[in-house]
Amino acid sequence: MEKDKQYKVIGICTTVCRFILAVVFIFSGFVKAIDPMGTQYKIQDYITAFGWTDVFPDYFAFCASMLLGMLEFCLGVYLFFGIRRIIAPRAVVLIMALMTPLTFWIALLNPVSDCGCFGDAVVLGNWTTFWKNVVLLAMSIVVLKWRKHIFPLVTTRFDWVIALYGFLYILGMEIYCYRELPVFDFRPYHVGANIREGMEIPKGEKPSKVETRFILQKDGVKKEFTVDNYPDSTWTFVDSKLVVVEKGYEPSIHDFEIIRWEDMEDITDQVLSDENYTFLLIAHQLSLADDSAMDLINELYDYCLTNGYAFYALTASEEEDILKWQENTGAEYPYCITDDITLKTMIRSNPGLMLLKGGTVIRKWGKNSFPDEYQLNAPLDKLLIGSIDRRSFVHRMVQVVAWFVFPLLFCCLADLWWERYRNRPRKENETGF
Repeated sequence: MEKDKQYKVIGICTTVCRFILAVVFIFSGFVKAIDPMGTQYKIQDYITAFGWTDVFPDYFAFCASMLLGMLEFCLGVYLFFGIRRIIAPRAVVLIMALMTPLTFWIALLNPVSDCGCFGDAVVLGNWTTFWKNVVLLAMSIVVLKWRKHIFPLVTTRFDWVIALYGFLYILGMEIYCYRELPVFDFRPYHVGANIREGMEIPKGEKPSKVETRFILQKDGVKKEFTVDNYPDSTWTFVDSKLVVVEKGYEPSIHDFEIIRWEDMEDITDQVLSDENYTFLLIAHQLSLADDSAMDLINELYDYCLTNGYAFYALTASEEEDILKWQENTGAEYPYCITDDITLKTMIRSNPGLMLLKGGTVIRKWGKNSFPDEYQLNAPLDKLLIGSIDRRSFVHRMVQVVAWFVFPLLFCCLADLWWERYRNRPRKENETGF
């Protein structure tokens, strides 16, 4: 009797751990898949923090981003449906065994601000991430040890269909979101967001106190100094950094600044307070930007001149790259300098296009979907693209989930029907009817 109870307890624990791991891995893989460039940037941060920039080629971070999203999502699907019961638990244990000590090291040294395990959807602190991984590692060991208690939701005849569709679904999602833009935008520059409001600090809240530290060198010795104790000219400047002296309220947008390139004037307020439409061409590095849509961009600039709309190209590129871009594309629009990380956060495309009105993000386009002359056949206030896309988060979520759930549900129901159909002659023979 005690063995039966023990057997049931083990079965329940294994099932609970299995489904928790499945949901976490599916969610983690999905948020990476819908933002492959964001995951790529985070992996690049890790490579830089480890000092491995000379070891890995530039395309490594992108390939790792695509593979990591697919791997986590597929393993989550395997666990959820109870298929690949030998491979999946072992792979999950291996991943958690690698990630747990890695996140412990990150929590201790804090080389990156957050792990990025759930993208921008759920941002966890480094210590929270470590303890989360400790729990998941323990669960994965339970599932591996008692994997015989994993009951499949489909028969072995249909498990390959589930595995194949899960892989094709997440691969298609990654390709679509890379070519276009993420289907869900969790960043503060999403459509409908007001950039000025995102920069404000609520009444009663205190901003963080930041201090500039200067790293100087003298006689081979490096030391840090502040503005108050800055030394004499015998010290040589090496570098500078910003240090948070006192943590306070940090707005969701805290580093947005537009500096006009031709005269280095700050025009941030001018752009955000303009109640007319403003187009922002965003290319964080022009030397890496795709110039295949330059004819469309030049036509868009002409459209803005005709209709009285402002148009700026925002970049973090050096002067040499800007001049080269102008020469190669024949671009005549004005350029502005903005922080590189800010531009990568604003839009996951190089180049990308953003439409503002009164500081509110109206529309965003990736490099493969810039509006053309057929869409821009009238002033923006008379066009659909001149208004905010009103499709809600729930509406898009239902669409995305439906494309995954309904085909799999159909497979499960077909499998169940076939199983009953196969067993029907056997039952009729046993009953004599």
